[in-house]
Amino acid sequence: MKILQPDWVTHDDKSIFSIDIHPNGDKFATGGQGNDSGRVVIWNLKPVINEEAEKDKNVPRILCQMDNHLACVNCVRWSGNGQMLASCADDRLIMIWKKSAGGGMGSFGSTVKFAEHWRCAATLRGHAGDVLDLAWSPADVFIASCSVDNTVIIWDAKEFPQILQVMKGHTGLVKGVTWDPVGKFVASQSDDKTLKIWKTHDFSLYKTITEPFEECGGTTHILRLSWSPDGQYLVSAHAMNGGGPTAQIIERDGWKCDKDFVGHRKAVTCVRFHNSIMKRTAPKTNKSQQYCCLAVGARDKSLSVWLTALQRPLVVIHDLFQDSILDLSWSHNGYILLACSGDGKVSCLQFSAEELGTPLSEDEKNSLYQRMY
Repeated sequence: MKILQPDWVTHDDKSIFSIDIHPNGDKFATGGQGNDSGRVVIWNLKPVINEEAEKDKNVPRILCQMDNHLACVNCVRWSGNGQMLASCADDRLIMIWKKSAGGGMGSFGSTVKFAEHWRCAATLRGHAGDVLDLAWSPADVFIASCSVDNTVIIWDAKEFPQILQVMKGHTGLVKGVTWDPVGKFVASQSDDKTLKIWKTHDFSLYKTITEPFEECGGTTHILRLSWSPDGQYLVSAHAMNGGGPTAQIIERDGWKCDKDFVGHRKAVTCVRFHNSIMKRTAPKTNKSQQYCCLAVGARDKSLSVWLTALQRPLVVIHDLFQDSILDLSWSHNGYILLACSGDGKVSCLQFSAEELGTPLSEDEKNSLYQRMY
């Protein structure tokens, strides 16, 4: 494993709240604060991971910068097909970005010419307060967004800016949302000390989970929870067990809450599963193992990476930043993990196939889904 911290990936030293790698692995987006506005930046990933590209003056580092949001951007997420980027912010808006042909001009009044041009193709209005997290559904059919207005909104991603459902039920700020990869559920986590699971066929409330969150205070800006790519596990942000902070594992089978990821000294802010199901030959038995891989970030400025086949973390990195980790992103079918922090910095972790395993092919993944569901 290698750790890289490119100092040129910055929002003029202001907080970076969100990060997401493009599905094809050649670029990534960041969201956070800009100068008197919210800022979204699309960066070239190559100069982050390749020293020659970093030194090459002809390789652009910033591909596009968008300062359209009126206040801090809390989340950026690429659609599964990579054709759109969604951003949400404290200005109560969600913006949908699409790439136009040719290079782009800088923001209004600036003379900077960018390598790519991304335009705001739709603005989604519906929340009555800051929008903290968002997630695309499998196959990019819907977007779910959540807000300090205590609601989760489901948007029709084929007919922007159409609202399909406003899901009410939380009694506190909703700080994280994630889709079941099988497409049957969407889950949300709130400061009201609950995690709620909603059915996607009618977006009605299916289950409320409270037990792991009873001791939790509202100490985190976000609660980015994540569903495993095999659909078997939902992992929460900030939970508590015996007075210590954990990321709670909720099993799809019976929604059991008897396992968790422990070791962080302060509240867990974000968890993110790798999009691939991994496989490798178990060293002792020579049998093929299948498992999922996830990263956990917390207010203690540290990051841990776990494989569901192991009882303990693959790696723990302390004091990776000067402030809380606020978001994480894996490269699709790849070995790169990006993390961002309130201190305005981004870290890049490069893993190997020996460490993480080999991703299942799409065919293997689909046949696994058919067997399981």
